[in-house]
Amino acid sequence: MKAIHIHPLDNVAVALEDIRKGETITVDGFEVTALEDIGRGHKIALSDIAEGSAVTKYGNTIAAATRAITKGEWVHTHNVKTELSEEAEYCYDHKVYDLPEVAPRTFMGYRRADGRAAIRNEIWIIPIVGCVNGIAKQLVEENQDLVSGSIDGLYYFPHPFGCSQLGDDLAQTKKLLTALVKHPNAGAVLCLGLGCENLVLDMFKEALGEYDSDRVKFLICQEVPDELEAGSAILKELADYAGTFRREEIPASELVIGMKCGGSDGLSGITANPTVGRFSDRLIALGGSTVLTEVPEMFGAENILFSRCENEEVFEKAVKMVNDFKKYFTDHGQVVYENPSPGNKAGGITTLEDKSCGCVQKGGSAQIVDVLSYAEPVTKKGLNVLSGPGNDLVSATDLTAAGAHMILFTTGRGTPFGAPAPTVKISTNTALFEKKSSWIDFNAGTVADGKETLDEAGDRLLDYVLRVASGELTQTEKHGIREISIFKDGVVL
Repeated sequence: MKAIHIHPLDNVAVALEDIRKGETITVDGFEVTALEDIGRGHKIALSDIAEGSAVTKYGNTIAAATRAITKGEWVHTHNVKTELSEEAEYCYDHKVYDLPEVAPRTFMGYRRADGRAAIRNEIWIIPIVGCVNGIAKQLVEENQDLVSGSIDGLYYFPHPFGCSQLGDDLAQTKKLLTALVKHPNAGAVLCLGLGCENLVLDMFKEALGEYDSDRVKFLICQEVPDELEAGSAILKELADYAGTFRREEIPASELVIGMKCGGSDGLSGITANPTVGRFSDRLIALGGSTVLTEVPEMFGAENILFSRCENEEVFEKAVKMVNDFKKYFTDHGQVVYENPSPGNKAGGITTLEDKSCGCVQKGGSAQIVDVLSYAEPVTKKGLNVLSGPGNDLVSATDLTAAGAHMILFTTGRGTPFGAPAPTVKISTNTALFEKKSSWIDFNAGTVADGKETLDEAGDRLLDYVLRVASGELTQTEKHGIREISIFKDGVVL
């Protein structure tokens, strides 16, 4: 099969492999001859489309034709435009879909003292301020001997903030960092400060709330003669504590999995994203939780999600989340539709509506049970929506802070980054999987290749996630890639 017709209402098909000029293809009863070369992931017109008429994909309008488009033409940025604007009205039209039946599953994880489940048993150093990033790095490099027994790793997460920030930015830094301290994958945490930063230790501890003094310790570098000696001694105490944990069998219902896409292409919404959606439905059917973010990449596809809010209260929270993000754009003098990226367009994504309709496929068909603010922890079982931008590092950090044990990251072009939580890279096409085997963990290109259905790929992804939860390393973990980025909006002093 050289192309796919996603929805009966669509007037375009998507090439699953390159189609050459003059080549005739048949898809869903449409026979069409390509009037020009159509690259993999790009769209071909299945019928004539009049100037100003809607271009339809996923059963939704993704653009309007800027000129008459002839059957067989390439449909892309040169002959269509977005129809998005800052203004939109939403109404609650509730829809419920059945979830699949899934036999109970388990994984081998860690049970924390507070009862929470974890999939890694690591020691984390969290810099309270960017000035101590170098000290954190030295402490990690000089104390790798602590990584033994059941301790899976020793990591630090540098960032430039914690000082010279005011108001909401300082509050967001504090919220994000304290949320990371609480993450269950960290068996023990050293919070490292300088001593003169805006985010003073008392403020940080107040935001953190109650904590286990065996698991979480603090060091202010200006208060000790030798911060490396003092830090190493504290890390030894933390390692003694973290080393007491052992893997045990835990129900899959206790997993929280984040879902993200980046470096997307025209196959993202056809292979990898709906595969993640099938996985999400299966985990939720098991009683687990998933988290969807990237609010700007919901623009144009909001109603697909809004219709699945489990009640009007959740619907109103979802509407507010989207409208607040649109206001964030307009307050900075930016249009809401300045997306997709050049790489997205090269891969076949034409407008933000096109990108968004593919992006939300990761949410599957489950009911949305909650809408979370930035770095707010998941508290309800099921599908959660988390406020955050589309930027890969910022949103993946946000998902980790919300409590995601693991992040599923779909990509059509590839990316090597990793979040603090194990980050599973899922390719939309087999060519990427074969080319970037050191980046990609799971190939969803098999769906485009006709080797398995979306449901079969979803089942396979569930199996893989449970193996990773039980200790199998992702490619980013093998390469030691762990990064964070903190969302900011205001001035730097």
